[in-house]
Amino acid sequence: MAEADIQIHKFPQSKSINAVRFLPPLSAFDRPIVAAVHDPDSDVFSVAIHALEPQNPPNLHLQSSWPTPSRISSLRVSQTPQKPLIAASTLGGTLHILSAHPVEASIDMEVSIADRSFHSGPISGIDLQGSGRELVSVGEDGRVNLVRVGEAELSSNRVFDSRGLVSYKAARWASPSEFATGGLGFSLQWWDQRKPGGPVSQLKGDWAQGSKSGMVHSIDIHPSRKHVCMAGGSSGTVFAWDLRWQQQPVLLSGAGLDETIQPLSVSEVWEVQYDSYIQSSNPVSAASVKILPVMVCLEDGILAVLKQGEEPLELLAEPCAINCFDIDQQNPSDVICGLEWEAIAILKRP
Repeated sequence: MAEADIQIHKFPQSKSINAVRFLPPLSAFDRPIVAAVHDPDSDVFSVAIHALEPQNPPNLHLQSSWPTPSRISSLRVSQTPQKPLIAASTLGGTLHILSAHPVEASIDMEVSIADRSFHSGPISGIDLQGSGRELVSVGEDGRVNLVRVGEAELSSNRVFDSRGLVSYKAARWASPSEFATGGLGFSLQWWDQRKPGGPVSQLKGDWAQGSKSGMVHSIDIHPSRKHVCMAGGSSGTVFAWDLRWQQQPVLLSGAGLDETIQPLSVSEVWEVQYDSYIQSSNPVSAASVKILPVMVCLEDGILAVLKQGEEPLELLAEPCAINCFDIDQQNPSDVICGLEWEAIAILKRP
């Protein structure tokens, strides 16, 4: 796939884009996109649904929005097409569960938590499980919470509280009972609800040659290989943690950590996702140690695909940061990303 074969469409916005996600199709005609936005002039924050019209060239227009009390720190959606749920956490420590109307593409208020007993500071990361009825949240306060999404309320359960000794930045479900978290010092933790009391496995940052200040910003776990946790963070670092061989992570990109690894960049990796559109060089098997291809976006304006042992495949290079992206689960050739210079970009791969 050559870069020239990729169709790139950019849509200038009047607001900053903090996060973007594809929603399951709400109708047969438009492809809905949900974004976390911030108006720097009025200091207003909101969740907005845009419709991507599949014409040539495509068109993107705003359909509805819902205000949040502070800047959105993490945005997730459920994959239930009947009534998708949107989860948004904020730097003010609040959590909001919204629903997208299947016909009007409007946003309806579901339920929220705004109690300091939930998180005492910014909520750094959240993840919705399956149908969206259970959620994990982590924060800079060192708390890990599980949230049950009911019809009219949210019920939360404290899984762990480090009392600020650990700062978490990202979380991701691996199964209905297992999830991973990541944070300061390139550390990762693996949790199992069947074994309460703390993480059942940990990857400490010693492997990163003393880079204790390094931070994990994003985590992804492949649905068919839940034992492999992919992480992206500071200094262009992208690595995989395989629970079968826990002591030494597999480094795909990183500055100064391994002389044999050429870093894609030395800037922050804001998001990482497995890319099912790009085929792995090796067939996947239960015994395989080959890391599946992953897509990353970076502070220095790069959107690229990394394959273990190969040169990075650059999809987009911008003069500003690429803050976020999402791969369409219904059609993995399509990618959406948010640019720091107040724009949304759509990439269509051949």
